[in-house]
Amino acid sequence: MTYCVATMIDAGFVFASDSRTNAGVDNISTFRKMKVFEHPGERVLVIVNSGNLAVTQATINHLEQAIRRNLDMHMMNAPSMYDVAELVGRSLREVRHRDGPFLMENNVDAHANFIVGGQIAGESQRLFMVYSEGNFIEATQETPYFQIGEVKYGKPIIDRVISAGTSLDDAVKCVLVSFDSTMHSNLTVGPPIDLACYERDTLRLSRSHRFDANDPYMRSLSQGWNEGVRRAFAQLPNFEWS
Repeated sequence: MTYCVATMIDAGFVFASDSRTNAGVDNISTFRKMKVFEHPGERVLVIVNSGNLAVTQATINHLEQAIRRNLDMHMMNAPSMYDVAELVGRSLREVRHRDGPFLMENNVDAHANFIVGGQIAGESQRLFMVYSEGNFIEATQETPYFQIGEVKYGKPIIDRVISAGTSLDDAVKCVLVSFDSTMHSNLTVGPPIDLACYERDTLRLSRSHRFDANDPYMRSLSQGWNEGVRRAFAQLPNFEWS
């Protein structure tokens, strides 16, 4: 399992992904699940993924090969973010059409999901979630974030904090707390955590970081969140029995 999240707020984007993959309790590995396509001053595209590792890697490779072969449309010349989302969905469909039947023969789940967002010069920032079938939906001001993978543990904090007007710094803290909560409750999600923060209209990705298991900021954030939750809980009124 994995956990990835992306928030689109007025100030920009925050993307984050864990790096743990597992095929059973004795086969746990680390793979990066975030990919950045960037031409500073012209476009910044960030993709995070969950699901079957072979399918997600093949899909990313398919997108990269289109760039190397300079096809009529690829990630670095697509005229809009909508076209970018279509490219991701189309590549995912092609990989699943090619490999899916063979995976099904061995009862291997071929599902995969992607979140893709960014900004291309001449249009506003946009964020999409691409489903396993290759179709997709777009984030809005009312729904300014997407999660994929093991979403349930981190969702409550994001629902309570993230809105269109949230600052980038607060969005970063919120996203990292959602990862801390998820890792506390599910051992299939784990570090390193890749974080990318994009400031709207800059058309360059200037802030990124990888948090390992011993990162001092993550340790401090986790401790502060735990203590704050306990304090808030202790201050809640007791139920008065009639």
